[in-house]
Amino acid sequence: MAAKAKPIPSVWARQSRETDQPALSRAAIVREAVAMLDADGVEALSMRKLGARLNAGATSLYRHVATKDELMELAVDEVFGEIAVPAADSPDWRAATTEAAGSFRATALRHRWLASVLGQAGLAYLGPNLMAFSERLAALFAGAGFPEPERAIDTVLSYVIGMSTTEAAWLTTVARSGRSEADFIAQLMPAAQQAAADHAHLAESYAAPQAVDPAGLRDGKFTYGLDVVLDGLALRRGPDAR
Repeated sequence: MAAKAKPIPSVWARQSRETDQPALSRAAIVREAVAMLDADGVEALSMRKLGARLNAGATSLYRHVATKDELMELAVDEVFGEIAVPAADSPDWRAATTEAAGSFRATALRHRWLASVLGQAGLAYLGPNLMAFSERLAALFAGAGFPEPERAIDTVLSYVIGMSTTEAAWLTTVARSGRSEADFIAQLMPAAQQAAADHAHLAESYAAPQAVDPAGLRDGKFTYGLDVVLDGLALRRGPDAR
């Protein structure tokens, strides 16, 4: 006798079990989960704590979301709805891609848990917001004349996610210190200079006067790297690309 097939462990692979409880809809659960993730991070989120915040028991939650993994899929898809991607007929593909990349980065910095969980969020890419995001990017790159739009998309997203993950982790560390970013850097600098003392190139870098605008410095690093990525991608466009 053939073994019974196990269900696919994803919220997007099963039918919703919405009930007639308007005060505890799936949308309300996801909104509260995102708020908890924003405030305290992934480690602090649990079904028990979420139920307490919603004044609902675990049984009520499980009518809508079967596991914490499903909850994370839903939370990821929820925040992807905030990312703006210009229309496929944008006259300048570089400007449009830069806008989309900047929107992704801004979203990842508002929700600092996002970039770090993308590789662990199961089948989150099947969610409606993430599907729409991917479709808009595919249309943009196809319209720009890339013969393999998905490869161009992967290249841009790998850069944006990598930079956003590092930047979000840094800003989380700063926030936990209770200091401004500029004050945190100023306090950290003596230890950094000491650690770099035996490394000529690093020592020179740390010895230079520090920027008074850390946010501006981060913006500049992101823009520089993105421009390098787009310079490389421009060489891969089709011969008749506009």
